[in-house]
Amino acid sequence: MTEFYEQVKERLMRYARINTESNPHSTSVPTTSCQHDLAKVIYEELQKIGATNVYYDKDTCVVYGSLEANVKTGRAIGFVTHMDTAPDASGKDVKPWVLENYDGKDIVLNAEKDIVMSPSVFPNLKQYIGQDLVLTDGTTLLGGDDKASIAAIMTLLEYLVKHPEIKHNFISVAFTPDEEVSGLAKDLDLERFKSPIAYTLDGDHLGYYMDETFNASLSTIEIHGISVHTATAKGIMKNAVDIGNAFLNKLPALEKPQYTQGREGFYHVVSFNGDCEYAKIEINVRDHDSLQFDIRNNTLKMIVDMLNKEYGQGTVNITQRIQYRNLKEVIDQVPFMIPYLKQAIESVGLTPQTEPFRGGTDGSALSHRGLPCPNLSAGYENAHGRFEYVPIQSMEKNVEILLNLIDIYAKCDC
Repeated sequence: MTEFYEQVKERLMRYARINTESNPHSTSVPTTSCQHDLAKVIYEELQKIGATNVYYDKDTCVVYGSLEANVKTGRAIGFVTHMDTAPDASGKDVKPWVLENYDGKDIVLNAEKDIVMSPSVFPNLKQYIGQDLVLTDGTTLLGGDDKASIAAIMTLLEYLVKHPEIKHNFISVAFTPDEEVSGLAKDLDLERFKSPIAYTLDGDHLGYYMDETFNASLSTIEIHGISVHTATAKGIMKNAVDIGNAFLNKLPALEKPQYTQGREGFYHVVSFNGDCEYAKIEINVRDHDSLQFDIRNNTLKMIVDMLNKEYGQGTVNITQRIQYRNLKEVIDQVPFMIPYLKQAIESVGLTPQTEPFRGGTDGSALSHRGLPCPNLSAGYENAHGRFEYVPIQSMEKNVEILLNLIDIYAKCDC
């Protein structure tokens, strides 16, 4: 047990009790006002710790802080994490508790409601035998995604303030809303953040890092039909639902999420709604390879052209919006960031591991905005569900990893 144990435990449990569930259907900023509750706590805590440049943007719900450099060598570094929790499971009235020295057996989360978490269903539990787990009562998520990272970063900052003998360059931190509903840190002010590079902290499995994500787009297909009485429909009716089905039938049958893995891209039909007069389809396009990504988006346009030739121009329209790009395109241009991260992970006795992420991160968007931003795992497990948990030892390790990373950057000549 390190001196960080009690701090990360207390912080996670305190943050977890604050509801910060985001809302994918909201158009407000942030999508839920409750996220301000945690933002205020972080803002006040940063001030109490003794961080500098502490700022709480009440319009965008982004909180900033920093530590000034105490060395003239090396370069600045930043850390970004999000405050919201996923709407996949309730984030209200979270009741965190600690199971010490886990024995590898079934865990009774809620005896009254007979909610049990078993390693037969969640085999990763076996990796944490002998460790201490922060759990819920099985009726809500925990919020370790991403409050475990907030706990680690705040503990790091407090430690550095209390130990001025530890050499470090300028350190910037930011806490953002709405990551779980594709907020993509869009309101993070890079000028205020100041650091030219950063790492996000998010994801499961301690010791994992991420330097490759999908390219992503959302295509909206609108179909305009003609509705007349079925008694006189011959040669006149154009059923928008039928045309929509024709569109979907032209997509590659096996290039869907349920048939793909690794670096294989796909088309994912998010929604299909309509009637004879009007139908609307939303399709997510995903691919790690930029060329294949462009080909997929062009394929959708080609299908639209084919259907318009068959049913008449203007029958089918498509709007395409890029959601985020593969962060690897940017990270590869900053060749020291991943080797330094791997070195920091190895320094705490872990083997760095990675795999292409079949999704996106705030770092995907930030990297393409000019802030290179790979990701370090937060170490939580079973995120977005009622069986989420966080090993306290994982948060401890993450504080140590960050300390070592800061030391590497303080001494680097990059």
